[in-house]
Amino acid sequence: MNSEAIRKAYLDFFESKGHTVVESASLVPDNDPTLLFTNSGMVQFKDAFAMLENRGYTRAVSCQRCIRAGGK
Repeated sequence: MNSEAIRKAYLDFFESKGHTVVESASLVPDNDPTLLFTNSGMVQFKDAFAMLENRGYTRAVSCQRCIRAGGK
């Protein structure tokens, strides 16, 4: 099983449980000047968590590209 098959199985599983599949966001966040790059899967949902926007769904699944640059 290759990485693409694993990614698809992961997304398909959660979609079958009622989650909305959300595409991976850009590695360079276009709406967050506090970040140089996407460093976690929740970056694209930051405004939803802060209740600044309504996404129209309550459960989401994504396979987010991110950059890990060491640290914590």
